[in-house]
Amino acid sequence: MSDFAVEATNIVRTFNAGDVQALKGVSLHVPRGQVFGLLGPNGSGKTTMVRILSTILAPTSGTATVEGFDVVKQPDEVRRRIGLAGQYATVDENLTGLENLRMIGSLNHLNKSFVATRSKQLLDEFGLADAAQRTTKTYSGGMRRRLDLAAALVARPPVLFLDEPTTGLDPQSRQDLWTIIEGLVEGGTTVLLTTQYLEEADRLCRQLVVLDKGTIIAEGTSQELKTQLGATVLSLAFHTTADAARGVELIRDVSNKPANVEGTVVELTVEGGPASAAEALRRLDAAGITLSGLTLREPSLDDVFLSLTGHRAEATMPQDTVVTTRSGR
Repeated sequence: MSDFAVEATNIVRTFNAGDVQALKGVSLHVPRGQVFGLLGPNGSGKTTMVRILSTILAPTSGTATVEGFDVVKQPDEVRRRIGLAGQYATVDENLTGLENLRMIGSLNHLNKSFVATRSKQLLDEFGLADAAQRTTKTYSGGMRRRLDLAAALVARPPVLFLDEPTTGLDPQSRQDLWTIIEGLVEGGTTVLLTTQYLEEADRLCRQLVVLDKGTIIAEGTSQELKTQLGATVLSLAFHTTADAARGVELIRDVSNKPANVEGTVVELTVEGGPASAAEALRRLDAAGITLSGLTLREPSLDDVFLSLTGHRAEATMPQDTVVTTRSGR
């Protein structure tokens, strides 16, 4: 048996008779029993990749397997071994939480006694037991998302695809879902996660692949990606945008990389650390420009993303997202 739960080799996917290339030869190797992250901006191809791996969409070329089964030649075997949850809860709002889980079990032709036991277990684990008999339309967004994830787990799939699962959730609901995902992995589940939340990727993902315009532009652990940036981040807060514009011209050559300017805040990745900060302050002081704040910090995953793609991650609805349903055993 392979060490990888999911393997994809040179996946290409085109649309509009080949005019649009969503994926351009993407290869993935997802180890068993961990969270593997697909990170990328809107339209990078993350959801297209998940749709191919979950048998919803066929690749134009290339091969992929899940638990050793080919996604094109053996789609039924793949579906028996996966769960899928997207950024929008796909539960039936007119059914109760319990009825939703039982419906999923019925659609997957599972034994009724197993489904009854499994549904109760999942509702307990996901903190939904008290709401089991309530219609889903009375649930909060976080509750619906937890129920959606529970529905993807009714058949005990060894592999779980989560496509932007926490988009739109409040911070506490997002933290709750992270804890659930960590618990699933501790129990042996393999999770492939797409996300634009850098904090989410930093916390959950052991391995990361960064996609941009259908191509892998970086891969490794979160720490390895940060190390590749190899610099300290100098963040300067000015009193006005005019001061920021003047200041960035004065200190631009303190770094060998372009400055990032957002309003009154200028950030530079610098090799010199304190020495570079001192030089920047000297130049600004000589020009009579004062700061409202200055920090030196180690690079974050957001800094890596900015360096690789030219912009920060956007925690908004991805353009290539579709609402999907899950398949089980």
